[in-house]
Amino acid sequence: MSASRESPDSELVFRLPRRTLRIAGIAFGAGLLLFAIVWLAGRGDDGFYQPEASVEGNKPVVEALPEPLPARGGASGLEEPSQAGNERPQLVEQAPMPAPLEEVPAPAAPTAPDAPAAAPAAGVALAPGDQPVPIAGQTPPPDYPAAALRRGDAGTVMVRVQVGADGVPTDVSIEARSGSRDLDRAALDAVRRWRFNPAQRDGQPVASSVVVPIDFNLQQ
Repeated sequence: MSASRESPDSELVFRLPRRTLRIAGIAFGAGLLLFAIVWLAGRGDDGFYQPEASVEGNKPVVEALPEPLPARGGASGLEEPSQAGNERPQLVEQAPMPAPLEEVPAPAAPTAPDAPAAAPAAGVALAPGDQPVPIAGQTPPPDYPAAALRRGDAGTVMVRVQVGADGVPTDVSIEARSGSRDLDRAALDAVRRWRFNPAQRDGQPVASSVVVPIDFNLQQ
């Protein structure tokens, strides 16, 4: 008796309430109705694009291309120059070019003998020896520098002067200094203005040098 008795928990049955099934059916039917309304409204839309029918009567007229030019003429339409059938090229004889003249070198100018030494200026006598001699009256004394006077500078400057064959100094330099730069500079400036009897050799004036003393004395 106990084996044939079925347990109440051996079979489970899931049942929904009738009210829930009714609500689900109503919602499904409303969805189908709404879809049908939207689909029908879309088919009747006037804004949907429709291709326009082309009218055959309004086709553009295409003109035919002109016929090509005949092959006898040039492509540009210009007339070609006429050519004589029997003309042949002819050789034109030209006179031969004259041979170039050979350049004859010009004869060299005869070399002049060594020019003698420059003669002294007019009225200037030669020195008696191989050293130039200052010309009296053409040896202006130097200017005593004012700065040297204020300091009381004095002394003798030995100036070596190079004299040309014309008796004019070409270079002056200090042979022995006085101890005052102002006095040395004044002595050089003075000797540059001197004139000399140029030295001689075999009766001809030659360039030479001589040392001359320039004294600066405050008692003068």
